[in-house]
Amino acid sequence: MLIDPDLLAENPERIDAIEKATLRLVTQAVFDYRRQAQIIFANETDKVADIGEDITREALDRMGVSRIDQRLFGKVDYKRAKYLFLPDFAIRQALFVDSKAETTSGQGTATLQITQISMRVRQIRTGQEVDEPGRLPSTIKIGENTFLSTTVFVKYNYTEDKLGHQKTLQSITVAALPSGLLQNQYNPTATDTIFIAGRNAPTLGEEFRTRLSFNLLKQKANWRVQKFLASDAQLVWAD
Repeated sequence: MLIDPDLLAENPERIDAIEKATLRLVTQAVFDYRRQAQIIFANETDKVADIGEDITREALDRMGVSRIDQRLFGKVDYKRAKYLFLPDFAIRQALFVDSKAETTSGQGTATLQITQISMRVRQIRTGQEVDEPGRLPSTIKIGENTFLSTTVFVKYNYTEDKLGHQKTLQSITVAALPSGLLQNQYNPTATDTIFIAGRNAPTLGEEFRTRLSFNLLKQKANWRVQKFLASDAQLVWAD
């Protein structure tokens, strides 16, 4: 049974189930590709952001996911219109997976563009409350069909030598960003939030960005943030 994404606002438990199943898929795909990812990080000379993007795309392509022949738009590395099948229902899904890469000193957060977020970003910034609407629709209408937007971020945490030439992939964090339909559950106010101030400079006219705090998100739902070492022999799911 295909359910209507526009009716999910009344059933947050189903949205959690959808995003949890999606996170399992992405986490397993990247974990299975971790050995190749280590080799790529050690030998590739591209920018780390490009390296992360390539790894995520290759990992998901190798895993394979269902496909609906519809094009998605947005500033995200991997975009796929697809079906998601769960035991009690199925849904049309717009899957967005974005990659981040940073040294291990910044592994506690991921910097997000407002175009990648369907929630309103409510947070405190320079002592003031911020309420910035995300620009990714919670549901996307394409032709006669509606798709539920689901966003996952993959963060590659690495170290580098003193010259910044040799990079070693240390760990990978995979996080499921809550749908905008879950606003009241995950970010109801500026002080009850999963976001901290981003790295843009409003005084310079830079576009709004924010940082997702993995720790704050885990406090809301521990399963939404999965982290493993690149050297791990087995994936252990944090529920």
